[in-house]
Amino acid sequence: KRLNQRQWIDSINDTCQFHQSIIEKMLRIARRALTLSESRFLYTVRWHMGPKVARDAPRINITFVTPDDGKKTVDAIVGESLLQTAQRHGMDLEGACEGVCACSTCHLILPMEFFDEIEEPSEDEEDMLDMAFGLTETSRLACQMIVEKEFEGKEILMPAATRNFYVDGHVPQPH
Repeated sequence: KRLNQRQWIDSINDTCQFHQSIIEKMLRIARRALTLSESRFLYTVRWHMGPKVARDAPRINITFVTPDDGKKTVDAIVGESLLQTAQRHGMDLEGACEGVCACSTCHLILPMEFFDEIEEPSEDEEDMLDMAFGLTETSRLACQMIVEKEFEGKEILMPAATRNFYVDGHVPQPH
């Protein structure tokens, strides 16, 4: 059957809309898979030095409590890791593995009520936390905690020391 020009254009538009709906469905599934922490997914998403976040993303205030009981309130960008927040503000939080959950040098301690409000650590994070100096029941790795609006006003304790397995004392710099 020969199509006239209008029918041909309508056919192409229908095909494009169909493909666009499939792509949108695939993107929704992929976004859901990235945000869920359940072990049914085969791969863990890891970002080198944390996720990329738009400069105009919303900001909130978080307070880091240092081992000497000093407090520093900083702006955290929603969507970045707490490791990125701390390093952006010059906090003494190492992140020797550069934020890929392969060490415990970005270990933080959360108040119990904050710990209970957030998503549980993954199995990978728990394995790394086993190596953390001064581990507590509310310990988390800053590289695995993605800032959310609900973190507004929260206080986070920085431990007195970290355990770095680098022999040469390497301290990575954010880039």
